[in-house]
Amino acid sequence: QVQLVESGGGLVQPGGSLRLSCATSQSIFDIYSMGWFRQAPGKEREFVAFIDWRAINTNYADSVKDRFTISRDNDKNMVYLQMNSLKPEDTGVYFCGAKYFRPSYDPGEYDYWGQGTQVTVSS
Repeated sequence: QVQLVESGGGLVQPGGSLRLSCATSQSIFDIYSMGWFRQAPGKEREFVAFIDWRAINTNYADSVKDRFTISRDNDKNMVYLQMNSLKPEDTGVYFCGAKYFRPSYDPGEYDYWGQGTQVTVSS
């Protein structure tokens, strides 16, 4: 059974940092691209970042570019999202998604999802 489990969320002050982690099943990790998405209350799930299955190509939403960094450790079956200079508008539930082969900006194209981890940026 495929599982994605996010962790690392919490409450942080504006300007602070958090590192989100996503643990994945070995059965999917090697050929699946991974994405991070977030969802604020009353809003749709939106793209944050993705990394392809070879860990060569990455892409970021304009709102997080130069502040967030996505990475993956294929030996540990882990995906990370390092978030720096956090802003109140970064608040939301962050989800890790897995998509076969090529990455996508569209959450509807992802095959598997984790349960999400809450990130709150507030003073």
